[in-house]
Amino acid sequence: MKPNAKLHELGQSLWLDNITRTMLDDGTLARYIDELSVTGLTSNPTIFDKAISGGEVYDEQIAELGPDGSSPEEIFFELAIADLRRATDLFRDVHDRTDGVDGWCSLEVSPKLADDTETTIEQAAKLHGQAERDNLLIKIPGTGAGHRAIEETIFAGIPVNVTLLFSREHYLGAAGAYMRGVERRVEAGLDPAVGSVASLFVSRWDKAVTGEVPDELRDGLGIAIGKRAYRAYRELLDSERWQRLENAGARPQRLLWASTGTKDPEASDVLYIEGLASPFTVNTMPEPTLHAFADHGEVGEPLPEDGGDAEQVLAEFDAAGIDVEALAARLQEEGKQAFVDSWNELLKTIESQLGART
Repeated sequence: MKPNAKLHELGQSLWLDNITRTMLDDGTLARYIDELSVTGLTSNPTIFDKAISGGEVYDEQIAELGPDGSSPEEIFFELAIADLRRATDLFRDVHDRTDGVDGWCSLEVSPKLADDTETTIEQAAKLHGQAERDNLLIKIPGTGAGHRAIEETIFAGIPVNVTLLFSREHYLGAAGAYMRGVERRVEAGLDPAVGSVASLFVSRWDKAVTGEVPDELRDGLGIAIGKRAYRAYRELLDSERWQRLENAGARPQRLLWASTGTKDPEASDVLYIEGLASPFTVNTMPEPTLHAFADHGEVGEPLPEDGGDAEQVLAEFDAAGIDVEALAARLQEEGKQAFVDSWNELLKTIESQLGART
């Protein structure tokens, strides 16, 4: 049995952190589903910018949409939704077989809306309606402004992938917003089973402290943060508040490990896959990491429900001068800006292709 299949047997979903029209056209994504236990995927502005600028497969659709007077942003969402409709259809069997637990794809609202609650709510509803696929998650940043957008979007019955989470506290904020939306659906007599995942970014922690901590702590912060969040996740699932919602028919918002490609060239290329193996979670990984794990990954003991040595390790980082709370806030702000930068580059790419045809 391949390591990917073993990880799936453990109870963790393997999602691909990538999408291109080429992998849809040439059958690559279908092969990942059949051969590498891939059961969903995520996307973001950086991924689409690389896909659109990396070849000519989108040129024809851009040329068709340009004369209609559509803005670069409108054109992008048309391109992305066209791809994600095909991807969600490929995962339809998984989605149906798991009764909606798995088989999801994700589309992000404009990163420029991270601090604009009302417009985020409006765009989330518009994009989900435009896509016409019930196994599409709309990605909303888990910022302060994002919490009400998450709650309102869940209350509207729209599945949500909460992105840009970096700490236990960020996760709990997202989970609270999700549960408030579900609780309101229960009170209103609506179906409380609305899909959601909460995406905790991992590798950026270790990149942020490279050169600032002793060698024995190198590449240990991201997994420690993950373990701390996993304990909070398991405690929440055991809480009376969640049990009441589950009894009413609600589905848990699964914890998702994001940013799991190793950034340290001296570290294992499957560091965050092996280190975050855990039941009823998702690990979304870049293509190189997916292939690396299939080739030489090992599935050991799953994360301990109590977080294991997380607090001890985090205390060592604190003693080394790392303020985890402050760093979490910084990483979220940097992540917001990085997505905005990628978004701007993406729109420039589309603008340049439109200009080349005038």
